[in-house]
Amino acid sequence: MAHEVRPDRSGPSVKQGIAAGTSIGAAIIMATVGVVEFFQGIAAVSEDELFVQGQDYTFKFDFTAWGWIHIVLGVVMVVVGLALVSGATWARVTAIVIAALSILANFLWLPYYPWWSVLIIALDVVVIWAVSTWNPRADY
Repeated sequence: MAHEVRPDRSGPSVKQGIAAGTSIGAAIIMATVGVVEFFQGIAAVSEDELFVQGQDYTFKFDFTAWGWIHIVLGVVMVVVGLALVSGATWARVTAIVIAALSILANFLWLPYYPWWSVLIIALDVVVIWAVSTWNPRADY
């Protein structure tokens, strides 16, 4: 008789293992992106020459408004990223919401700093995927 592998007792799935590892990575990415967004906000508020003001577009704010948006978003991302590393339950839902807001803010920030915005949007998608697919209560 051949040995039968029972799916309910075979241990964690590969998907859950990847998602769990990626969730810790996502928390670290989220905190790091938050720090960089904070400094990006400071640069925008101080009217640094780093950003080029291009043509007008529909969702235009002045650099001071964008700076404060990035500062607040950065601080919240750092706090939620650290809470996610510590395993706080509320941090999972909050991380998804904050990453979604970061996607929106960076989409609107595209005309000012396009490559950075695309990179942050991609990292936010990874954060949302990792946090939403990881099931810490899976039976191991």
